[in-house]
Amino acid sequence: MKKSYYLLFGIILIFSASSAIIYNAQQPKALESITFFPIKPNVSFTNFDTSLKSVDQNTVFWQIKSTLDRHAYLRQDAGLLYSNGRLIGKLGAWRQHTATITQEKQMPVPASSYLQAITFHYAELHEKGGQIFSAQAMSQDQLYVIKKNSGVTEGKLEEQTERMLRYSWNKGVRHYAIRLKEYIAYPLNEFSQKTNGTFPGFTKDETAKMIGRLWEGLYKNYFLGITKQDGTKEEPTGSTIPLILLAKDKTHLLVLTETAKGEPILLRQMIEDAD
Repeated sequence: MKKSYYLLFGIILIFSASSAIIYNAQQPKALESITFFPIKPNVSFTNFDTSLKSVDQNTVFWQIKSTLDRHAYLRQDAGLLYSNGRLIGKLGAWRQHTATITQEKQMPVPASSYLQAITFHYAELHEKGGQIFSAQAMSQDQLYVIKKNSGVTEGKLEEQTERMLRYSWNKGVRHYAIRLKEYIAYPLNEFSQKTNGTFPGFTKDETAKMIGRLWEGLYKNYFLGITKQDGTKEEPTGSTIPLILLAKDKTHLLVLTETAKGEPILLRQMIEDAD
């Protein structure tokens, strides 16, 4: 497991987690998607890791790998890489009838950067009798890339990143008239710290369901393209780290981000029993 990120307070995108595995009636082949199914007891990832390493001052090596303790009908990993709070890259791979996925990529870093990588590891398991279950995990890493003679420090990069995110999230809060006192705010990167724990007022099982459904919606409405209010899609590159707003009444959560063009985006997802 990789090191965790510092907590940033902000706001979230609003989406509906309605994505699903789609089947062709004549050729039952799963299409690329992430769908939450009940968590399968006694199934786990034996290895899951996100890694960032400097190649030189202009390039980093980004690797994602995971192994389930058995072959799954569908294995999928979805990774997001942010530089100074804005998305610069994605890694996504899905395979059928396998346990292991490995992805890697060299990424250019044009300026001094505070890099944050977040990955959702997913497995879909089909059993006899038609039952479908899932398994999930999250990992993350961070890295500072400081250019020579830039005069920039790690602390300064963190401060600049947090300031930008706070400004962006607060702009979104005002735009959508969100009543912050009704929510608890978590940046997306903090969710990885909750995968083996709980959110306030939620059991461990309820937390796992909420995280799974969050990523179901994020994958469809953010990773594959930001879904805007008019139904159109926009590439997420350049968007800010989403911040999750969990309603204190446990009915829904919001996700707030900002596109590369500065447009606030809000997605909404209801919280309900998955069984």
